[in-house]
Amino acid sequence: MAKHTPELILTGLELDKNSKRPMYWQLYDGLRQNILTGMLRAGQRLPASREFSTMLGVSRSTVLLAMDHLLSEGYIIGKTGSGTFISNELPEKFLYTSSIKNSNESHDLNAELSKRGKQISKIEISTTPMPEAIRAFQPGLPAIREFPHNIWSRIVTRCLRMISTPNLGYGESIGYFPLREAIANHIRVARAVKCEPEQIIIVNGSQQALDLTARILADPEDIAWIEDPGYLGAKAAFSGNGIKTIPVPVDHEGLNVTAGKKAAPKARIAYITPSHQYPLGVTMSLPRRLQILDWANNNNAWILEDDYDSEYRYGGNPLSSLQGLDENNRVIYLGTFSKVMFPALRLGYIVVPPGLVEVFLRAKSMSDRHNAMIEQLALAEFIANGDFARHIRKMRILYHERQQTLIFYAQKHLKGALHLDPSNAGLHSVGWLTNQKNDKLVSEKARELGVIAPAISAYCMAAKVPSGLSLGYAPFTESEIKTGIELLANIL
Repeated sequence: MAKHTPELILTGLELDKNSKRPMYWQLYDGLRQNILTGMLRAGQRLPASREFSTMLGVSRSTVLLAMDHLLSEGYIIGKTGSGTFISNELPEKFLYTSSIKNSNESHDLNAELSKRGKQISKIEISTTPMPEAIRAFQPGLPAIREFPHNIWSRIVTRCLRMISTPNLGYGESIGYFPLREAIANHIRVARAVKCEPEQIIIVNGSQQALDLTARILADPEDIAWIEDPGYLGAKAAFSGNGIKTIPVPVDHEGLNVTAGKKAAPKARIAYITPSHQYPLGVTMSLPRRLQILDWANNNNAWILEDDYDSEYRYGGNPLSSLQGLDENNRVIYLGTFSKVMFPALRLGYIVVPPGLVEVFLRAKSMSDRHNAMIEQLALAEFIANGDFARHIRKMRILYHERQQTLIFYAQKHLKGALHLDPSNAGLHSVGWLTNQKNDKLVSEKARELGVIAPAISAYCMAAKVPSGLSLGYAPFTESEIKTGIELLANIL
């Protein structure tokens, strides 16, 4: 029997000495697979550890560690004076069957989802990571290469070195107080937001903010207004919570409140980007702001103000927030650091009316308990010592220059084919295609050439807008912008 044992053990068993996985773990895993697939059968005797180590060309300690794991999990048993054997007590359903099954062979688990799960499974939303090499003209990205990594690294290192024991435990679900205080101080001045640190909830970016707000403020089958064209991530957050979304058209003054009232006067939520509408880039006029505030107050509705990139305004000072005009506590203000610092930071915030702080705290606790502490410590210092404000001022100048560069090359190479609207704020501009070309087709052809330029129609739900492309400029150098425009010219 011993003569045949090595052959069976070695079937499909490959140990890679250059792998990062420990050798004993590779051996354990290989033996376990052979047991589960029936290559090693119940009751079969294994060789002694010395013989086994010689046969495999590994140390005896490697074999002993692997055997110890298998023994503790019940795959093998040791019999005093007789040796080690494959266990007879393994459940029959695990024996002689492939432990790695093709998912297509199993029944459709989607049929067993909850109603909400089935709803979520139908929602179109990107789950792919950002490519390592960003390509012109991918919108929604800051100039990550221009971020002061050296300053940030020093702050993070200092926070790691000096972090106190209490901060290594579970933190406040609502967020690290010095960070909330720093944010409150900043947005009161920069965005005219009326708030105290106690009203700020730290979240993992805007998407979590939208999901939390939707779950707290609306019931399934309630109605939400959403800008059309608009940010489809908001639509996904509402739809995933069973909320019916009503597209409301956007014109040169922002969301058309009259159209929204006509379509769904009793909507529960209105989601808007008033300072720099996404993706069209328009700013909501003061009459429209007052109109939507009046609607929300009269209907006990909520306004979600997504202030995603308005720190970057190129004509005068940043506009005041809609929340700053609200006298009736109907506005929930959302902010993020993904656009002003870098997306991987995964920190954003919600400013809620005082009466909603407790329920948001409870919902945040159920969602993810608390945010990563090191990043919060570092960001609090980054804001408090002035590095954040200096970075914004520097990027405001750089982004304006890059927008001008984009306009220059568009006029030089695409005149008569694409008209580029200068934008007073943000990280992208809209290029309107002449002769009503199919913007989705143009976008697809551009991608084939390595240029990312989303079609404006892709952001539409019911709206009929002229054909156009969303062109981000913030992260790209003059050379990258020039090359991207020249490639677009090959298509247009």
